[in-house]
Amino acid sequence: MENGHVTREEALALLKEYNQNESLIKHALAVEAVMRHFAELFGEPDVEKWGIIGLVHDLDYERYPEQHCQKVREILADRQWPEEYIRSIVSHGWGICSDVEPVERMEKVLYAIDELTGLITATVLVRPNKSIMDLTVKSVKKKWKQKSFAAGANREVIEAGAEKLGMNLDELIAETIKGMQKVADEIGLKGEL
Repeated sequence: MENGHVTREEALALLKEYNQNESLIKHALAVEAVMRHFAELFGEPDVEKWGIIGLVHDLDYERYPEQHCQKVREILADRQWPEEYIRSIVSHGWGICSDVEPVERMEKVLYAIDELTGLITATVLVRPNKSIMDLTVKSVKKKWKQKSFAAGANREVIEAGAEKLGMNLDELIAETIKGMQKVADEIGLKGEL
């Protein structure tokens, strides 16, 4: 921690201390990449901070699924993480496991793209080439309409998040795909192009 600033190394070490599940770690890396992508898109000065918040947003999920979004506050406060980081992380569970509403732009993005990265990952994994590199918005929208497909990905949350950001769904999906493409290798979605 440098003058109230968390480093990515610290964040990644903490993530791996609390999470062993490989798909959860890949999800964290996907969300980190998308957060960074949106920070750049919006011309935010602190891209690193956006990434770190994405990276640890599900920190407490593997060990404390029943206390998701609650336990993380305790863990991070104990480590003197800035309140702004903690609040952003807690707000991604708004209406599900948290009553902290996403109000900052960074919080709204995390809220909107968390479930969406899951839906996109699931869409890629059923493609013959298992690659995100040529994935289209249309393919994701097709799967979106099949309610039974990746049923755990909450479509209502994604729609509410897009609305909070003043973005249409197609644009949100397109930018989320772009963010994930940047780390396709690390998240296992490079596939066979």
